[in-house]
Amino acid sequence: AIYQEGIASQNATFETDAPEWEVWDQGHIDICRFVVRESGNVLAWAALSPVSKRKVYAGVAEVSIYVAESARGRGFGKLLLETLVESSEAAGIWTLQGGIFPENEISIMLHRLCGFRIVGRRERIGNMDGTWRDVVLMERRSSIAGI
Repeated sequence: AIYQEGIASQNATFETDAPEWEVWDQGHIDICRFVVRESGNVLAWAALSPVSKRKVYAGVAEVSIYVAESARGRGFGKLLLETLVESSEAAGIWTLQGGIFPENEISIMLHRLCGFRIVGRRERIGNMDGTWRDVVLMERRSSIAGI
């Protein structure tokens, strides 16, 4: 449901439908998966995806982080991203990256707060409902893992 909210916003992902669990599960790394729960309800989640199957990129992962509309502004995104950074470094991941729509200024700010930098802007990288969209590429290099 949280992912579907992100899809509906048209500022979180190019996806148009939330995948079935099996498809989602296969596309994400088995480690570094986190949720925020309150009274049994999932309010936010974060996970990592491999950027490549090539061995040389084994320590590079893409960040996915989603917060329910009703839970935004409560610090859950920062908590999850900090947790992802710490746990990914402990697992030997040396670079985290994220592709963020430039209109999603809060996500860009959050990533900057957690040590990510803007690497560049991929212009007209995807066409969403007849509109070309840019994506800001951000990354965080570990000072611990991969050294």
